[in-house]
Amino acid sequence: MRENKLADLSMDFSVQILKLCDNIKGHYSIVNQLERCSTSIGANIREAKYAQSIADFISKLQISLKECYETEYWLELMERAELINEAAPLLHTCGVIRKMLIKSITTAKENLQKKQFQ
Repeated sequence: MRENKLADLSMDFSVQILKLCDNIKGHYSIVNQLERCSTSIGANIREAKYAQSIADFISKLQISLKECYETEYWLELMERAELINEAAPLLHTCGVIRKMLIKSITTAKENLQKKQFQ
């Protein structure tokens, strides 16, 4: 079976976020938002693997991308509010995932366009 680096990276990222959130006391609503959007990245990537069409595949990855941007927002907010000490490593990983998602979406859109014009 072919290794899926994007799926693996998003799973590892979700685990890191969950462990981070275990250490944050109070601020339940913010922690909940961070947990939900960060774990949604990988969930939608996994769903895309079994998409019904290229358009469905693209849609799932675009949802992951939006969740990635939201995750970055919550991490930055939590760092500014001094709820977490250092968000840079997590923001870097989130950025890597974001770039991989953008590349995957771009490639899938190109493939869809080629298929439509054949």
